[in-house]
Amino acid sequence: MDYLELTIGAVLVNNIVLSKFLGICPFLGVSKRLATALGMSGAVVFVMTLASFITSLVTKYLLNIDLGALGIGEGTVKLDFLQVLLFILVIAALVQLIEIAMQKLSPALYQALGIYLPLITTNCAVLGSATMNFNAGRGVLASTLFGLFSGVGFALALLLFASLRERLELADTPAAFKGTPIALITAGILAMAFVGFSGLC
Repeated sequence: MDYLELTIGAVLVNNIVLSKFLGICPFLGVSKRLATALGMSGAVVFVMTLASFITSLVTKYLLNIDLGALGIGEGTVKLDFLQVLLFILVIAALVQLIEIAMQKLSPALYQALGIYLPLITTNCAVLGSATMNFNAGRGVLASTLFGLFSGVGFALALLLFASLRERLELADTPAAFKGTPIALITAGILAMAFVGFSGLC
């Protein structure tokens, strides 16, 4: 496994938001201010990295049980149908930890993120990276690296978009494009810009 290709691919070429179009809800919802985008980025990187690490262990040790190693028979029991359920449980537990820590350490950021913080539980970017690791058959280290750099890619897209939206608030935008329309147009142009990285890997 070429780890450099995996990391560059996760951040730029196959950016989880701008290429895979996962995690659009927090991408649009938290990107009005750079400070809240920074807080959400840190939370998503942390959750995505740990979720990828833990779900790769779950995949290795819980979804494929070797009966011979346990001394209760022969063969392997495959529990792949429990994959999404177990992955969501892991992600929900991690988000709860983040929420409690943020409420204690940074109440202002906790208030600013509002509903979007618990929504990390159902953020399809986090679940998507864990599922992509499962489908690609990556090991624990490769899965963790992919989760970390997918989170970095999410953070990069979110921070770029938030800085653009802050600049757009100062611009003389036509009335018909103010608010959501200009944000969606900007997101589309940003996604097209990331297509330029497609030749890297």
